Amino acid sequence: MKLLAFAALLPLAACVEPLVNVTANQYVGQPLSNGVTQWLGMRYAAPPLGKLRFAPPQDPLFNPEPKQANKNGKICLKTGVKPVNRTSEDCLFLDVYAPTEATTESKLPVFVFIQGGGFNANSNPNLKGNGLLAASNNSIVFVTFNYRVGAYGFLADGQNITANNGLRDQRKALEWVQRHIAKFGGDPGHVTIGGASAGAASVSLHLMARGGKDEGLFHAAAAGSVSFGTVLTVGESYYQYDNLVKRLNCTGNDPLTCLRSISVSEIQEKDVNVPYPGASRPPLFMWSPVIDNDLITELPYEAFRDGRFIKVPVIFGDDTDGGTVFAPGNTSTKNESNGWLRDQFPHLTNEQLAKLNGFYPNLDEKSCPREGCWWRQLCRVYAEMRYMCPGLFLNDAFVRHNVNASYAYRWNVEDPQQIAAGVGVPHTVEVNALFGPDNVQDEAPESYFPNGTNAKAVKVIQGCWTSFIKTFNPDGLRYGDSAHWETWRSSPWSRLLFNTGGATSMERIDSGLRERCEYLTSIGIALHQ
Repeated sequence: MKLLAFAALLPLAACVEPLVNVTANQYVGQPLSNGVTQWLGMRYAAPPLGKLRFAPPQDPLFNPEPKQANKNGKICLKTGVKPVNRTSEDCLFLDVYAPTEATTESKLPVFVFIQGGGFNANSNPNLKGNGLLAASNNSIVFVTFNYRVGAYGFLADGQNITANNGLRDQRKALEWVQRHIAKFGGDPGHVTIGGASAGAASVSLHLMARGGKDEGLFHAAAAGSVSFGTVLTVGESYYQYDNLVKRLNCTGNDPLTCLRSISVSEIQEKDVNVPYPGASRPPLFMWSPVIDNDLITELPYEAFRDGRFIKVPVIFGDDTDGGTVFAPGNTSTKNESNGWLRDQFPHLTNEQLAKLNGFYPNLDEKSCPREGCWWRQLCRVYAEMRYMCPGLFLNDAFVRHNVNASYAYRWNVEDPQQIAAGVGVPHTVEVNALFGPDNVQDEAPESYFPNGTNAKAVKVIQGCWTSFIKTFNPDGLRYGDSAHWETWRSSPWSRLLFNTGGATSMERIDSGLRERCEYLTSIGIALHQ
């Protein structure tokens, strides 16, 4: 019906008792000409300001006045970057896209996407749901949201500051979906969560949260480029807190009160990454989830190895060249390659590095000495250590623990400009195709746009994802002549290959990659992954 902006609003706007854990605001949606209504910038939690800085998310404050939901909320602050007009500490907002014809009784499948950014940025802000809804024939509901990152989301002192508040923000948003998504036509009993990079890592952490306890927040998961970085305990991460306290001159009797009184500008200026203990240089991403013995109780490799995770249908996949946007382009020697890896994974031993050098020979070594002649070697080992092998491990773990709906993929869609730039098929580039090149904030590859060489690939991945969102099977409603997407088997390992131009096929994973992944998995716990 055309009045969804108001008809769905009325139950949403009904006054909620202050003690009930629901949103207490009224929002007016914006119907679009494509049959979709959007609600932008809705609060799912109170502003994390003042005494709520570095605190778990709280319910929004009651506000009886209807508000036009026609503008995205501010984006959460990125580590070490000056605040700009689009960013703010007050950033806990979400967006909902729903078919305008939906009613509160529609019970449409719901897709909630968790953006990436290394837990230090919101790197996929303000994604639009129009492309996915169109691919679904306007038969799903889409939700995306911001969450605190960097120190605001992951500072911990072991005493007064609750750890993992950025992940708690995410769960607060998922709780909001459970309580309210029916008012937009969605089914709270049919929710798929997804994400890319740190968003995909978040998906894996919610699957294993609280020892794999199913709190009914979601029912399937689809994640691209799951990241298994170094995971510290709260105690091991104390140096991060201590460094920030000292930089902000908050070393007195009440550091937390002092930290909460410091201006955002000063925090942004003084909050910089520092090396892991024993490492030479800061890692790419210092602030990250920690083992707090509450939300996160163990390392991911331990939890998924031993079956302590929620058993639901899953998709895990990665890009062909996932390391090219991370590895330093001037890496010129084996020692530089090994040193940079140790900066990211400080528990790497010399013996392990020697083994990795054997698994990942430098195919460009004949061009040395030359600046950057070890770059591609480093790209390969980092991509597989942090992203590709963890994803394949997860696919296998679900099958080994009796989940038969586990699907793997590799995105191998080459864009001519990216190939010319030397980055290949880079990290999480498929997000541009999944949502459609017109629905992402950053500039999408030109070949993904209509009439581009990879326009069909957009339709293919959207067909797979909307099929999965609707049926928990990416194969049943696939687009056109797409290949049959077989479920994962422990032997042989195989995955769906998305290729240039939109072609697809099932790819058997070669013995070399399997051997490398088996070794990386075997040392994953020792590396604190």
